[in-house]
Amino acid sequence: MCTITPPGTPGEGHGRFAEAAAFHGHVCPGLALGYRAAETALEQLRSGRAEDEELVTIAETDACGVDAIQVLTGCTAGKGNLFFKDHGKHAFTFINRQTGKAVRIAGNPSFNADSLDPALAPLRARVMRGQVPDEAWAEFRERTDRVVEAILDLPAEQLFTIQAVDVDIPERARIFRSVPCAKCGELTAESRVRVEDGELVCYGCSTEYSRRC
Repeated sequence: MCTITPPGTPGEGHGRFAEAAAFHGHVCPGLALGYRAAETALEQLRSGRAEDEELVTIAETDACGVDAIQVLTGCTAGKGNLFFKDHGKHAFTFINRQTGKAVRIAGNPSFNADSLDPALAPLRARVMRGQVPDEAWAEFRERTDRVVEAILDLPAEQLFTIQAVDVDIPERARIFRSVPCAKCGELTAESRVRVEDGELVCYGCSTEYSRRC
């Protein structure tokens, strides 16, 4: 559960964090961790924000932090330089196409955001169940803001394990011709159609075939 934060707090003086919060829609520890991961990666790779596909991010989670990464690095799903591996880990690999350098930044097993305020986790659980009065909401926002502020100020080495890695750099995004689906008639990228009875059919209209037991 996250909390909407008034403009200027928390994260004031932390670069583009306010922009990341506005894009994400609220402020939370996960967003702050993603922001710090992206910030650290840009420092490690000596890179600025990608205008096109100069940078690549491989995210092993689809959680809140990914939105901060999109804002700070310019790696986005729409540009095709943000990839997901559903590993359920707060871990990200950042690649600089121009230099070939890559760094993997993962949550430090010895760091637990809840340890910054042990009272926040049980309060968050109550808030998510809708079992708190208005004054408890105010306390929840204040505690969340303090945890976020702490994450933004802690050394990156305390938050993450940071490792230079060798990776295969993903191919740049391609633009494919669109073809009409033989069943629904909707235009579909030719890389995303199947052939059924000699006709091109989109995934949504195609019939799965398998002889697996």
